[in-house]
Amino acid sequence: MRFNLTSTASIRPSSEGIINPPVDELLEHVDSKYRLVLFAAKRARQINAYYSQLGEGLLENVGPLVETSVQEKPLSIALREIQSGVLEYKKIDPVAEANARAEAAKDPDFKFDDPFSGIDPA
Repeated sequence: MRFNLTSTASIRPSSEGIINPPVDELLEHVDSKYRLVLFAAKRARQINAYYSQLGEGLLENVGPLVETSVQEKPLSIALREIQSGVLEYKKIDPVAEANARAEAAKDPDFKFDDPFSGIDPA
């Protein structure tokens, strides 16, 4: 009996891997590779939380914003979202943010509704 071995590449679908999307394309959307790592990791955690909450019916996080396959990992999904431009990174100035919050608090129309204000803690 004789067997001819052929390449298994035609049998198994090729996986995207970490090099796709290319890092150079991803860096067009952020200002440094370190920020890219933090951005993608945070989004991957959100996607992971979304999948874990599906069974519980909570849905506190937004699910994947691009088409996904069953075996795709959250980090790969996050990187594809960044590459496609669905996610955008914006740097926020903490001083300007604090000033804006302080101004909003001074506004007489600003009202904070405390849902627990009428509840007796005892």
